[in-house]
Amino acid sequence: MILDISVVLIYAAGMLLLGWYGMRRARSQEDYLVAGRNLGPAFYMGTMAATVLGGAATVGTVRLGYVHGISGLWLCAALGAGIIVLNLFLAKPLLKLRIFTVTQILERRYTPAARQASAVVMFAYALMIAVVSVLASGTVLQVLFDLPFWAAILLAGGVVVVYSSIGGMWSLTLTDIVQFAIKTVGLMFVLLPICLYRVGGWDALAAKLPSTAFSLTTIGYDTILTYFLIYFFGILIGQDIWQRVFTARSERVARVAGSLAGVYCVIYGLVGALIGMCAKVLLPDLANANNAFASIVQSALPDGIRGLVIAAALAAMMSTASAGLLAAATTVTEDLLPKLRGGRPSSLGTARLFTLLTGLLVLAISLVVSDVIGALTLAYNLL
Repeated sequence: MILDISVVLIYAAGMLLLGWYGMRRARSQEDYLVAGRNLGPAFYMGTMAATVLGGAATVGTVRLGYVHGISGLWLCAALGAGIIVLNLFLAKPLLKLRIFTVTQILERRYTPAARQASAVVMFAYALMIAVVSVLASGTVLQVLFDLPFWAAILLAGGVVVVYSSIGGMWSLTLTDIVQFAIKTVGLMFVLLPICLYRVGGWDALAAKLPSTAFSLTTIGYDTILTYFLIYFFGILIGQDIWQRVFTARSERVARVAGSLAGVYCVIYGLVGALIGMCAKVLLPDLANANNAFASIVQSALPDGIRGLVIAAALAAMMSTASAGLLAAATTVTEDLLPKLRGGRPSSLGTARLFTLLTGLLVLAISLVVSDVIGALTLAYNLL
């Protein structure tokens, strides 16, 4: 346990260090909000994928795999499809506008009042996205390290609030790249192979689970349609995702690297569903399927390796939490605050202050909400 905790603490310290480095690069409002609109293909793909694949996509997909089998991948598939369509067809006109928020487009098309009203909705959506991921990361820490719920939330969420507030999008980009690498290695190349080995290999997995677990439609056509209606279309208009699009250096970067990020999301969903299926074989009598991810990590992995996978899970959740947090704060500083200040634009210092205040609000809400996928669905329904 000491070894696992040490790995997680080193990871958290690394995120704070990258946040500090991002702070040094964020010298203007544009740097803080959209990384100077200067990300190349590798950074853009990593940050786009890391933004989408958070707590619900990690903990939630493993739970869906535990309950429904391989068809649990559809949640991530809907997210990935949205990312592909967004970057292939919408990124080009969006980049030409050189704006900061979704709601600025509504002001151009309709009226300033439309911008203010939609900003309130967008703020609530982005806030709940951050809450969902803080909740998920807190749940993982709570189960694995036997922490009080409030302590797990404050530890996981506190790191996100600090590095997001001080460096903005540059901090998010730098931490996202590391988080993207950690979760790819931890989930795809460590946890899944070990789970399959513990089960006895693919043939043993197929023999121990019913045939319905290997059908892509077991989860139900109604659920698949629901995921696409909520998550696919939600991706197309979400401030947290658009803000990542605005960071691309060029239209080509957005089109190519963004599409690859979408494909990665689908693969990630498949991996999560397979981990859930292995958990169903190894831990068939879990009282709460929501704990499938944390339980399989705790039971199937040796010390040290467990810490790496925990860090991978936290990486997935923290990247989405920070994206939602910065998106919510951006709608306040760019859409709502100038209206209250008679049209005066916000400064870099104001952006940092309101990102911090929004982060504290996220932590407060996370302490009183418990259902991860329910909270995510609420957020996308609002959107």
